[in-house]
Amino acid sequence: MAATADRSKPYIPHNSGANDGWSTEDAATATCFCGAVQLSFPTHGPGFIDSFVCNCTDCRKITASMFASNFVIADSHLTHARGRDALRAYSQSRTILSGNSMTNHFCGTCGTLMYRVGAAFPGCSILRIGTVDDFNLHETRLRPRVEQFIKDRVSWFTGVEGAKKIEGSYYGTKLQEEDEEARRSAL
Repeated sequence: MAATADRSKPYIPHNSGANDGWSTEDAATATCFCGAVQLSFPTHGPGFIDSFVCNCTDCRKITASMFASNFVIADSHLTHARGRDALRAYSQSRTILSGNSMTNHFCGTCGTLMYRVGAAFPGCSILRIGTVDDFNLHETRLRPRVEQFIKDRVSWFTGVEGAKKIEGSYYGTKLQEEDEEARRSAL
């Protein structure tokens, strides 16, 4: 179901313990389920890097779902509006394809995974689209551009329409570098 018919305006339903999420033309918030942790981030420009769906087995397990819908923000543009002290972290490398560590930052009260930080992605945080308070952004600016690890995708999910499909990891590959160069040239 689409969030609202008019996607030019924020649609922020009451869906957590907090009722203070916001969205402007340039930035928005992501809040955990209980409301203890809130982040703010840019919705475009240099701080917003990309959005993607990941079907890898690690993302499937950590989300308790069949895939994770994510977006990447430069750490220099990510703000902890509240609850930084409420975040807990869990780090491991055993199930990460690169062998590098990946650290999960989640609310210590309700358990919502707010973001991941990977050694292979210095200076970036990988946030979950589902934590974003403005549901219209899920279908507009945060709509996944890439779908990776389609080799691990369940058969009953046909993927994200219009997204670039990648068998394995997209990030850190020559294909990603070529895409970035093409986007810069188009500007």
